[in-house]
Amino acid sequence: MTDSGYRLLWLQVFFDLPVKSKVQRKEASDFRNALLDLGFSMAQFSVYWRYCSDRDQAETMMKKVELSMPEEGVVQMLVFTDKQYENIRTINNGIKKRLKNKDQLMLF
Repeated sequence: MTDSGYRLLWLQVFFDLPVKSKVQRKEASDFRNALLDLGFSMAQFSVYWRYCSDRDQAETMMKKVELSMPEEGVVQMLVFTDKQYENIRTINNGIKKRLKNKDQLMLF
């Protein structure tokens, strides 16, 4: 049996959307709100992620993100395992942080 840390997935969406006009700013805001409505959390202003229980759920989420995308701009999606996620490091104001709890499911 495969370790569940390799079956459980995270979907990361990162994007660069134009915001020069009022219409573009509204479309970018609508896209961010759509991500939140789909259960994503903001990691950074243009980087969002969401836990997915398996590959099928990740694929379904990617299709929903595609339907929410504005016509202009770049949106990229990356799927990675929970096992890979446990190695994430965050540097905030020069202070390095690692996940203290290796079980990411405890976040929910």
